[in-house]
Amino acid sequence: MTAPADPSGARPQEDRGGARAALAGLTTRGRSFLAAGLAAAVCAYVLGQGDLLRVGLLLAVLPLVCALVLQRTRYRVASSRRLSPGRVPAGSEARVHLRMENVSRLPTGLLMLQDQVPYVLGPRPRFVLDRVEAGGRREVSYRVRSDLRGRYPLGPLQLRLSDPFGMCELTRSFATHDDLTVVPRVEPLPPVGLSGDAKGYGEGRQRSLALAGEDDVIPRGYRYGDDLRRVHWRSTARHGELMVRREEQPQRARCSVLLDTRYLAYEGAGPDSAFEWAVSGAASVLTHMIERGFSVRLLTDTGASAPDEGGDGFAGAAQESAETAGLMLDTLAVVDHSDGEGLSRAFDQVRGGREGLFVAFLGDLDEEQAAVVARMRQRVGAAVAFVLDPVQWTGGPGARPGDEAAHRLRLLQEAGWTALAVAPGSSVAEAWRRADQERVGSGPAPGTTGGWS
Repeated sequence: MTAPADPSGARPQEDRGGARAALAGLTTRGRSFLAAGLAAAVCAYVLGQGDLLRVGLLLAVLPLVCALVLQRTRYRVASSRRLSPGRVPAGSEARVHLRMENVSRLPTGLLMLQDQVPYVLGPRPRFVLDRVEAGGRREVSYRVRSDLRGRYPLGPLQLRLSDPFGMCELTRSFATHDDLTVVPRVEPLPPVGLSGDAKGYGEGRQRSLALAGEDDVIPRGYRYGDDLRRVHWRSTARHGELMVRREEQPQRARCSVLLDTRYLAYEGAGPDSAFEWAVSGAASVLTHMIERGFSVRLLTDTGASAPDEGGDGFAGAAQESAETAGLMLDTLAVVDHSDGEGLSRAFDQVRGGREGLFVAFLGDLDEEQAAVVARMRQRVGAAVAFVLDPVQWTGGPGARPGDEAAHRLRLLQEAGWTALAVAPGSSVAEAWRRADQERVGSGPAPGTTGGWS
């Protein structure tokens, strides 16, 4: 993030043209002096006034000399930008720290700084540095805030040079910039009836080899630090070297989150729209499950999966929780509407019996898409769906779900989903708690197992 540079040479095209570039940098004061001097010189020539001619020439030459001197000035200045923090939730503030260092042997004159900032983050910050001595440093900072998630570029930093008389100003730019990631709002969710312990481990699940757990019959070579009580003497005699019994641990419980991003499934825009609620809900559930030790995966209607690496497509088992949560939030920070019309691609990505807990955030569903979602229930363990009906979200507070939306909701419930409609103004934590209450009240569907995982 540190970018030492010579601002006067950061954009060579600005230095081309010589006198033309210098004249273009004349301020209103400089242009006024130049115009007044030329007018005085013409009047002096017509009237034959020598004193007036000298005054006119002085007025005209002064801004030209200032522009020439400033254009030939070569300040060597280094800049750096630091974001605190680099990832911020929507609606929260981040602070940007700018540091300027004069790496030349000469002091600078008046410096004016302006950082390029997208309009959604606020007005462009401007600072004035009176004088920076040779080898001196100056630090300034400003705040940015956005109610809309996304990844926003900050920079490049522009440096405006001015002469002592204010006749000319030249702009030079650094080449580097940084990105501020505004992630969706994450609400803390209450613990609900998840089977297994708080670490996300459950009984009867597939197991994978690791460093703790029950014995495996396949031995491996001895490693420094292994417990000697694990030595497998029969294999040691056979191979002629120390062999120890492998160990295993239960595989972490899994959670998949499906986010419906179809443009036709939502109405409205802005931080309070149904789509932004769905994105925030997906972020909250993913973060909550990661904190509970689950391996997680994010799916969209386009068939895209995050993370898209690894053998099983899930993240969290071998990664740090903070790293996994950051990966998911960064993905959701830039997710946008898709042009798709159905959920069949997401259905193809659902692996039978390997998804564990399945949470879906859905927009408007027609008969065909409701049938696709209903069939997903056959491939997952426990299934929870939050349906955002456009009729409710565009009808204002107190609006009831449309008849078609209520019918689609019943279809999902009959297929074994714990499905509920989300009203405008509801919090994610409230909807999460309601889903748990409905699951407990209705009980498991025929042919399915209880619990959420």
